[in-house]
Amino acid sequence: MKKEDLRIIYMGTPDFAVESLRVLVEGGYNVVAVITMPDKPMGRHASVLQPSPVKQYAVEHGLKVLQPVKLKDPEFVDELRSLHADLQIVVAFRMLPEVVWNMPPMGTFNAHASLLPKYRGAAPINWAVINGETETGVTTFFLKHEIDTGDIIQQVKVPIGENDNVEDVHDRLMTLSGQLVKETVDNLLAGSVTSIPQEMFKDVPLIPAPKIFRDTCRIDWHQPLKRIYNFIRGLSPYPAAWTTLNGKSIKIYQATKEPASNISLLPGTILTDEKTYLKVAVPDGLLNLQVIQIEGKKRMPVIDLLRGFKIEDGGLLE
Repeated sequence: MKKEDLRIIYMGTPDFAVESLRVLVEGGYNVVAVITMPDKPMGRHASVLQPSPVKQYAVEHGLKVLQPVKLKDPEFVDELRSLHADLQIVVAFRMLPEVVWNMPPMGTFNAHASLLPKYRGAAPINWAVINGETETGVTTFFLKHEIDTGDIIQQVKVPIGENDNVEDVHDRLMTLSGQLVKETVDNLLAGSVTSIPQEMFKDVPLIPAPKIFRDTCRIDWHQPLKRIYNFIRGLSPYPAAWTTLNGKSIKIYQATKEPASNISLLPGTILTDEKTYLKVAVPDGLLNLQVIQIEGKKRMPVIDLLRGFKIEDGGLLE
């Protein structure tokens, strides 16, 4: 079968998923439909509907778009079946019911932003950076019942720099994901795929990557300096690590480390000249804050913030 004859249904929602769709479309592959989330209500009165990035791309390129509320809806399943897809591809979408992922004869594969079986779950990029990993990657694998547990088709690795944040790693993986999705489709067409059960990766630690909530992002100033630094990187720029000062929330986007062995201050204590720097004491050093956002104000460099907002030396972040 030629790539022009292979009928593909593509499923995805955020920016991360646009790149793989773009590679397929511009590569001349036959994407017969795109499945994405329903438009989101936006604005003060939720009166404006915002389409997903994947929908925006699909509409711009004249692709058929389906936006089911429920993936088990009989009408949606019937319409999906009527498209006679040979293959389904999932990138950053929702968990699929078996009636959907088991439909096409060539199966359904997912591109996941980690080196499975490590970092199964909704936030693999965040947790890899939070945990100080020096390497991550993208995995394509066939879907089955349990989330992120299917047989692995291909993987590609990418380094994580010591100062990379989630945005840096996300953008790198997004590009690699597009390349890997294309390679996986080509190998499936060539009949050269030999998938490997994840149970075979016995030496890989099963570190989870659960969904991140607001409470997950609160900084514990009693943690070691490196751990807090990685925590901030792993949540920047979104959803952002946060703390509080005098009841006001402060998001921290960027900081530098100043290790020290003679810190005797209470963790979370602020050190500042109230003009040019803002540092925070932790058990084994100081965290020099660079870019922050105080509740009610814009995100900005600390030196700019201190010109118009008073933060006193000796205050306590909690």
